[in-house]
Amino acid sequence: MSKSGKARVLTPEQFSHLMAVISQRRWPEKNTAIVQVSFKLGLRVQEIALLQIKEIAELEFQGNRTTGFRVKDILALPASYTKGARATNRSTTPYHLRRISMTIEDLDRKLRRVEEMARVGAEINLEDFHPPLSTRKGKSRDIPMQDEDLREVLTTYLNVRLDQDPSLKPSDPLFLSQKGGPYSPNTLQDHMALMIRRWAGVEKGSSHSGRRTLLTGIIHGEEKGVGLKAAQQVAGHANAATTLIYQELPEWSIASALKRVGITYKSL
Repeated sequence: MSKSGKARVLTPEQFSHLMAVISQRRWPEKNTAIVQVSFKLGLRVQEIALLQIKEIAELEFQGNRTTGFRVKDILALPASYTKGARATNRSTTPYHLRRISMTIEDLDRKLRRVEEMARVGAEINLEDFHPPLSTRKGKSRDIPMQDEDLREVLTTYLNVRLDQDPSLKPSDPLFLSQKGGPYSPNTLQDHMALMIRRWAGVEKGSSHSGRRTLLTGIIHGEEKGVGLKAAQQVAGHANAATTLIYQELPEWSIASALKRVGITYKSL
């Protein structure tokens, strides 16, 4: 079943455990900030990888030296960062189109054309019969950064970055990999899965767990209709039907329901 591939929605206890485990590992300030951005802002892993300091904080300068910063109240996420947009070439894995769709009538028309060309011995170039491909332009969105824990960990992390590099620039990547450069989306995806699944022991936890946990919580935590609309805006979905995917109850909620109605078996 396709649903088995969904990222796990974390319980509050699992999230607290994840934070505790990260604090005991290397680079706790950076890793805590990455996870908080994922779970509190609902960003896709590609969007987190592409974040620059200027989207999170306003730097203060004295000459060429960065002397301080102010964490912004609102994250203004550029359209070029969103799903499907080609913001950078950081990803080493090329995108391959897996699926196309067309009407039965269009398919029949193309097949008849191929038959006609084959009948008269004409040269057939299969690419001439490919359907046109649509491209995604991405969608910009503004996300409030009011959560106190999120602001605290971002402040702590940026202070570490500033201590390491007083020449910090607004266009510098927000998060740096172990090698010192920006993360590719693929590398950050693997790193987040390592933290959630391996370090914290959350089965089926992934880089999408933060986004799914947040959006599911918004939908079920607000008045019907209001929660869905809020989740749609946070997610950056053009179509509300896409957001409805997150309306399903999380696994731990279903497990609790099963436990409440379960039948206890006692051997005779």
